Amino acid sequence: MIDRDLAVLYGVGTKVLKQAVRRNIERFPEDFMFEMNKEELNLWREENATTQEDKQGLRYAPFCFTEQGVTMLSCVLNSARAIEVNIRVIRIFTKLREMVLTHKDILLKLEQLEKKVGQHDQSIQTIFAALKQFLQQPPRKRIGFKSNNEEE
Repeated sequence: MIDRDLAVLYGVGTKVLKQAVRRNIERFPEDFMFEMNKEELNLWREENATTQEDKQGLRYAPFCFTEQGVTMLSCVLNSARAIEVNIRVIRIFTKLREMVLTHKDILLKLEQLEKKVGQHDQSIQTIFAALKQFLQQPPRKRIGFKSNNEEE
């Protein structure tokens, strides 16, 4: 999540949020938060900022927070609203993780099914090949008792 979205959630200004992070920068290692570089910022602007107001609000590279960074941010801001927002964000991330794991299980089962079907395809092809060979053989003469009505 980026700083300006979190600032809205926490009910503080983006500048206040960034100041709080800078004052406590040791709490935000690279896997908790990073600042977009100019190239990333320009790409992000092109993809997401549609109005002039949005573009003006993106003069400075935003801070981007991971799940752990959002949790740490609520500790740094330390307000009742920050705690409430943190609880909601953690619940959302938990549901996202559950969804990913659920989809992962489905994908694994599909892959297993595909392997089974692939093996069946090979077996079916072998059966068809044997049937084709059988059909290409000339008919054999019947053996046993022949009645007068039957031809040889």
